[in-house]
Amino acid sequence: MLKPYQEKIETIKNEIFEMGEIVTYANKVSLSALKENDLSMLKDISLSIKKIAIKSNEIDNLIVKTLALYSPEARDLREMVSFLKITNEITRASTYSKTFIKTFKKSFTDDLDKHTILEYAIPLLKSANLALQTSLDMIKETDDKIIEEMFNKVSVEDSKTDDLYSMVEKNILKLITKNIELSKDYFEVLSSLRKLEKISGRASSIANLLVFAEVGGEIEQA
Repeated sequence: MLKPYQEKIETIKNEIFEMGEIVTYANKVSLSALKENDLSMLKDISLSIKKIAIKSNEIDNLIVKTLALYSPEARDLREMVSFLKITNEITRASTYSKTFIKTFKKSFTDDLDKHTILEYAIPLLKSANLALQTSLDMIKETDDKIIEEMFNKVSVEDSKTDDLYSMVEKNILKLITKNIELSKDYFEVLSSLRKLEKISGRASSIANLLVFAEVGGEIEQA
């Protein structure tokens, strides 16, 4: 493979990884805010969907230019196609993170049963972000065995977020039946937590795309 092409690939990988890191960092700050029960920390999170979208377009243009300049073989072509889709998955994950921060901060009032909500919200956010971070780490990994292990880890965390969301949904619905007057706030909290489950879904899609890039087959997206 030509050295200039390899350099382009490394640049693309680094740019995608850095784009994803913006989202995972925002999620880490959100997790700290929930653990410390200090939602004022959410105000300090700078997560611009516009900037993420611009970054995504820049990476996509770089991918298209690279495809135009070189004639990649089948495996390399799969990788480039995967990268084009991954930027979109990260953009969607950033939107979910932004919505979670905004909605949760607004609806998580003192009148709600905070203990019951945080009991599931904290591990839910932790698992969602771990799934996303692991899928991003797969981008830079070259060992097939480690990639497979990381893929399995993403799958486990994605499944865990599904279970955690189901449990928090069940408990919040019970709280609503006891406090009908707070139903709007509870439903908004539940809606925000649903976005965390969707983040892990995007992570699963990224992991699937990276496996597709390595071994081929059909693209599977969550």
